[in-house]
Amino acid sequence: MPVGELTLQDVAAGYAGTTVLEGVSFSVRAGERVGIIGRNGAGKTTTLSAILGLAELRAGKIAADGVSIAGLRPFRRARLGIGYVRQTRDIFPSLTVQENLLAAVGSASRRRLDSAYELFPRLHERRNNKGRELSGGEQQMLSIARALMNDISVLLLDEPLEGLAPIVADQVMDAIRKLVAEQELACVLVEQHVDTVLDFCSRVLVLERGSAKFCGPVADLRERPELLESAIGLKKSAGPNASNSESA
Repeated sequence: MPVGELTLQDVAAGYAGTTVLEGVSFSVRAGERVGIIGRNGAGKTTTLSAILGLAELRAGKIAADGVSIAGLRPFRRARLGIGYVRQTRDIFPSLTVQENLLAAVGSASRRRLDSAYELFPRLHERRNNKGRELSGGEQQMLSIARALMNDISVLLLDEPLEGLAPIVADQVMDAIRKLVAEQELACVLVEQHVDTVLDFCSRVLVLERGSAKFCGPVADLRERPELLESAIGLKKSAGPNASNSESA
């Protein structure tokens, strides 16, 4: 059964002896778009890692449709329909585009392959090119398409626009909008480009030093520009030319 709602309740998480997140709560349902923004190191990527079981859950609850998934290994969470697009563009450089897509599931149906090419026509044009021969934008398209080769109901995106030229970033976001709308996916977007998050999402979580500074509707956050300045350290008008990464 696909996940209809993903919930984090008072989550504390981290790695080894370090706690990165404390008391973070939010939920996302099918068809909803939730953004996570904050300074570098605020815990954005760690939030996604906690959902995936890649960070240690220290306290709180992470649940799919009300049932805790804390005891599930990462691959079992993926089988629930949680798709993840890494900031690092997780593709095989020595395989062709089509081989990358087929490797995502071992024996993909023709329908899924056709759907990936329909979403990203450029990948169809480049289907016989190796991953290392693709541009940064094409690699990001391939990374997203790989996540779609499985049946997913929740899509986690970690900095999908990092390092992309503005025109390419627009193309990637257009594809993401189409995908989320047509498949009614629950989507969590981690992104440094604040305007993109505010335009794409209905609700936003603002993290500051691992804690939630704000969590609520985009309309409410737009009325608090001082929060965007102080907690995020970015002007709301920051555009796709900026390139930032996060180690936490």
